[in-house]
Amino acid sequence: MNANTESKTAPRAINGRIRGRFAPGHSGNPGGSPEATRRAFNKRFLLDLAEDWQQHGREVFKRVRRESPASYLKVCAMLVPKEVKLEHSTSAIKAMTDEEIEQAIEVIQTMLAARADETAKVIEGEAEVVPSLPPPKAPKTAS
Repeated sequence: MNANTESKTAPRAINGRIRGRFAPGHSGNPGGSPEATRRAFNKRFLLDLAEDWQQHGREVFKRVRRESPASYLKVCAMLVPKEVKLEHSTSAIKAMTDEEIEQAIEVIQTMLAARADETAKVIEGEAEVVPSLPPPKAPKTAS
């Protein structure tokens, strides 16, 4: 082949490039956007997880709770958000009359007293004497 025949033929794409430039239809990032890849992975993972949950979810939870309670509690703890943003408004309290506030306090005190009655349980028993080790001997000093 001579130089004249090469210029008349279509350029050849090597690794998606023609003369160092990306050929039409070839991306500069063949792996795609990292964000889009992560979103696609997360979506597929969650769909697979939902399908698996439909088939085996409740039985697996019961088995893990019995056989590996630490793992079960770890998963439960991971589901609780690490930060919770709480905002309170004093406008509702400011709108209350003194009588309404006193009634609310009485209701809360009644609820707390009822809860204390339900949870207060006395366990009767006697402390037993447990033998202990003798105290260490004093170190000998050189005289």
